[in-house]
Amino acid sequence: MRGENAPRLLDVRSPGEFQTVHIPGSYNVPLDTLREHRAELLHHLDHEVVLICRSGNRAAQARKALAEAGLENLRVLEGGILAWEAAGRSVVRGKPRWDLERQVRLVAGSLVLVTGLVGLVVPGAHLIGTAVGAGLVFAAVSNTCAMGMMLSKLPYNRGPRTDIKTVIASLTDDRP
Repeated sequence: MRGENAPRLLDVRSPGEFQTVHIPGSYNVPLDTLREHRAELLHHLDHEVVLICRSGNRAAQARKALAEAGLENLRVLEGGILAWEAAGRSVVRGKPRWDLERQVRLVAGSLVLVTGLVGLVVPGAHLIGTAVGAGLVFAAVSNTCAMGMMLSKLPYNRGPRTDIKTVIASLTDDRP
């Protein structure tokens, strides 16, 4: 059970990422779920909230979404779970799996490699690789990743279902 002054730790990564490794006592509220149901979550986040993701990007997006909905006392765990682990802090480990960033690199690199090779035989096939490169540039400039969002929907990345009713029930059950 949380102490009265302890912040709520909301991990906004995919359920699969959360299942692989997370901070003890944290709640999994995937970013898409948080964005869609932020008004419902406000009633259950009555204390300071620390938002967690892999490196800080998705947590910053979650902070913006919750702040726009009127929630105050929001912080982002700088450097995310990677920094937490690097500092030697306690984590809960589950089934190991590749993180989304590594999966994006594999898929994007594979597409570029294959279409580049096929382009030697099939004129114009290399343009698919060019489109992937353009998508990666856009992802860097906009600080979003459509490929990562799509990959997070695959069964490999889903983990246990995290719907809003489950999230709210866990937040309610743990009130001090």
